[in-house]
Amino acid sequence: MSDTVELFIDRQPVTVAAGTSVAAAIAMAGGGITRRSVGGMLRAPLCGMGVCQECRVTIDDRAHRLACQTPCAAQMRVETAAATEDDA
Repeated sequence: MSDTVELFIDRQPVTVAAGTSVAAAIAMAGGGITRRSVGGMLRAPLCGMGVCQECRVTIDDRAHRLACQTPCAAQMRVETAAATEDDA
């Protein structure tokens, strides 16, 4: 078993230690923002235990996944709403 996994965050390859949460991987990659509120404000993980729902991202085409509660997996594709807004 590998000590690291490579995943893609907003189409950019990121390598992290095995067992790292998606929220931590986003933060380590320098993109701590995970989505925008209905009012357009930038949102990021807050509680780290899945209660606040501020860390929602799309993982492998499945929307509203909790980044703080999801361990990184090899070749996982993570899309943050912040990137979607910037690409529009």
